[in-house]
Amino acid sequence: MLEAKSLMVFYENMLALNNISLKCDDNQIVGVFGANSAGKSTLMYALSGIMLDIQKKEAMAGGERITLTGDVLFQNQSIMDIKPSLRAKAGIILCPERRRLFKESSVLENLRIGGYLATKTQAKQTLNYILEVFPALQPLKKRLGGFLSGGEQQMVAIGRALMAQPKVLLLDEPLLGLSPLMQTNLIKTIKTIQKENKISVIISEQYARPVFPIVNYAYILENGAAVMEGTREELMDNPDVRSAYFGV
Repeated sequence: MLEAKSLMVFYENMLALNNISLKCDDNQIVGVFGANSAGKSTLMYALSGIMLDIQKKEAMAGGERITLTGDVLFQNQSIMDIKPSLRAKAGIILCPERRRLFKESSVLENLRIGGYLATKTQAKQTLNYILEVFPALQPLKKRLGGFLSGGEQQMVAIGRALMAQPKVLLLDEPLLGLSPLMQTNLIKTIKTIQKENKISVIISEQYARPVFPIVNYAYILENGAAVMEGTREELMDNPDVRSAYFGV
């Protein structure tokens, strides 16, 4: 469904993504794991098209020159030059790192903002679904985004992304700053969402342990390059992966 081919991103003379090829098929969960500065967020920005906006803003401001090469395909069609709003309309939705809620808007308002691409019927049905799959948000509907805990904010952020009716949901470090219990519960809910809505999910994380049980396929990034890839079982059987990500 969504595929990157020989994707490269340069910030001036710094190589942020180095010849990345990645594929996420229908109804699949793909993991992208790596340390800080491995290139995870840059990859998410490139897949969602936000990198094109960043590139344009930097050029207008006279900032660092950003160069993208390679290709991104969605349903076997190249979208490398398609702006992010049109990618979102096609169903490629990014839930960004650090949530980025509207802190002075309520939970309900944040969720409804995400439904601008949905019909009224879709928005109503999806909102009801979000409150079912994240029941902790039900009593918090009128609370401002800035007064939520990290876990509550992440639930709203994922819910807001679901309101946009994704076909491919890009989750950029959704477990960042959450307690182990919240991480476990959130990962279970992400799997439930993927299964019940029959969508594809690409999830990037620094810490692979909580995510590994739900991925079908995964890529390990180091310094902007994919140094390893395979199914969940193949990577779990690899001693280097077990040592680096599981401490065994």
